[in-house]
Amino acid sequence: MIRYLTAGESHGPALVGIIDGIPAGLRLDIPAIDAALAARQGGHGRSRRQQIEHDTVEFFAGLRGGVTLGSPLALVIRNRDHENVRGLMDPLTGSGPPITRPRPGHADYAGGMKFRHTDLRNVLERASARETAMRVALGEIARQYLAVFGITVSGFVFQIGEVRAGDLRRLPDSDSVADSPVRCPDAAASALMVERIDRAKRDGDTLGGAFELRAMGMPVGIGSNRQPGDRLDARLAAAMMSIQTVKAVEIGEGITTGGYVGSKSHDTFEPSAGGIRRGTNRAGGIEGGMSNGEDLVVRVRVKPIATLMKPLASVDLTTGASAPATIVRSDVCAVPAASVIGEAMLCLTLADAVSEKYGGDSAAESREHFESSQRGADALFKGLGG
Repeated sequence: MIRYLTAGESHGPALVGIIDGIPAGLRLDIPAIDAALAARQGGHGRSRRQQIEHDTVEFFAGLRGGVTLGSPLALVIRNRDHENVRGLMDPLTGSGPPITRPRPGHADYAGGMKFRHTDLRNVLERASARETAMRVALGEIARQYLAVFGITVSGFVFQIGEVRAGDLRRLPDSDSVADSPVRCPDAAASALMVERIDRAKRDGDTLGGAFELRAMGMPVGIGSNRQPGDRLDARLAAAMMSIQTVKAVEIGEGITTGGYVGSKSHDTFEPSAGGIRRGTNRAGGIEGGMSNGEDLVVRVRVKPIATLMKPLASVDLTTGASAPATIVRSDVCAVPAASVIGEAMLCLTLADAVSEKYGGDSAAESREHFESSQRGADALFKGLGG
């Protein structure tokens, strides 16, 4: 089992993460982790915070000479902006004027009521999506573990506001995603998305959108139908919904097939040289809570950010009087960043599920388990007359 924890506030000294279950003998590509962190900070529509932070990962445990020891990995990402607000956020002496006007759509109000905080800063600091920087670092470790089994993960944006990309059923190349300021491989749509973000900024508004994730090289049988919480699609939906601003998750063509008849909703089996192929991939690579060997396809819908420069109506919790919602530094659009975070969460979820089936004490042993399982599946198919 691969499990992880994160800790840290948006403007605290640092973000901290621990990931347990990564086997020994996995050589980590540290520059690739830092590159993923940089990708999360990019995207048109981000706030000035991204010009302050230059995220890099530091390892404090579980790694020697760049190779995992099999013990828990402990990571730190420093918050450079902490020095600018040390008076507010120092863990021992931090203080300052309270925030008392909750933002509609944010964790401010619910968290204040839950924890009985009179200063909503005590909620918003942890609720901030800054926390996801550590998830991206941990997700990159998980991605490198998935490579042991030949599984690769990619993602791209296909909608911001009302601007939607064209047909992207074929897997876009990574360069077209990386070269886009909004991580959209459709160049024409990408340009329109940038214009739409600029207009929202002028209007003091924010924008949501949607992104797609794909996992290629998936073996059959990851996940289980034994218990509801074992289902791979359930685990993926929970992982995606844990991302701040995410409001909906779709596996394959789960939304569009809802209005179709069964004969046009499922993926036929067809014999092929040396195996079986599917006529389509409407299921998005998952049937019965288990991977079916096709590419895994997940689409995620992101709401607009809750902090508006022209704030919505709120109430001052200290007086009960109507007041505009609090304004804090925020993005206009974080959908491109959310797609990077989504990749990380997909990697973390798949790494856990894959380790249940193939895991070993070392990366080499895990690979041996995988190869042995694949040989067994091939033998079964041949024995059935394949």
